[in-house]
Amino acid sequence: MKRFLSIATTAMLLGTSAHAETIGVAMSLFDDNFLTVLRHNIQKHADELDVTVQMEDAQGDIARQQSQIENFVASGVDGIIVMLVDADSGQAMSKIAANADIPLVFVNMLPSNIEDFPAKQAWVGSDEEQAGRLEATEVCKLMGGEGEAVILMGQLGTTGQRGRTKATKEVLASDECSEIKILDEQTANWMRTPALDLTTNWLTSGITPDAIIANNDEMALGAIQALKSAGFSMDDVVVAGVDATQDALAAMQAGDLDVTVYQSAKGQGYGSLDTVLKIAKDEDFEQKVVVPFELVTPENLEQYKTKN
Repeated sequence: MKRFLSIATTAMLLGTSAHAETIGVAMSLFDDNFLTVLRHNIQKHADELDVTVQMEDAQGDIARQQSQIENFVASGVDGIIVMLVDADSGQAMSKIAANADIPLVFVNMLPSNIEDFPAKQAWVGSDEEQAGRLEATEVCKLMGGEGEAVILMGQLGTTGQRGRTKATKEVLASDECSEIKILDEQTANWMRTPALDLTTNWLTSGITPDAIIANNDEMALGAIQALKSAGFSMDDVVVAGVDATQDALAAMQAGDLDVTVYQSAKGQGYGSLDTVLKIAKDEDFEQKVVVPFELVTPENLEQYKTKN
């Protein structure tokens, strides 16, 4: 009897001391190809580590996302990962988590308050300007350093839109590419259908660019649809995007997409979860974890088909 009680007591103590972490994950938007792959990688890594994750969709609404962060705090999660709706909302999210002494890791989008992070906060993502440089440099090369281009921008004010567009313009203003004229730049909010509509409007108004440089693959794919519907040969227009999503790689395989830039959803997803767990366990961690972008062209397409 004593032995039974001893075993039962030991099992009970082990059960209470073995704490499975619960991490709240607040995504800016579920309905986005790259972000879908990103959250799937967070979930996959959580399953590997036996960590519970609670996923929430802000649906592009800053107030909704802030409420989700507050709810995570109230429920007593061990840490929070957030993909921001807007870079400037980072400060408010930081304050909520810091006041509750809960670890917070921003993933993908660089928050505007990154230089003022509290002690238990970090960012895991990629250098958006690097993406823009890689994309535009390859486009310039394919255009022979001359011609006319348009830029499809992501949601205005986001770090991806700012960084990628800034770098694109800097490349096109360089000596090697200065003969390329930017005809117009408009936002399609990262989405395929708005990009299709915007490109169609350009074409019907007489704007027929030699290249369409999109801040992401979804918009590049929308542009391709518009060009094809208008009867353009894809051999005559250079189309570029960023993310190397499966749909984009299929379009490249078909000869429609000329350039994309691989953004590691696995690197960001795994890295953000590893970082928030390190903070929760009081282990050493890097406050800025940069996951490099990589240029993808038809020549090296095969090696990226299974990466995201």
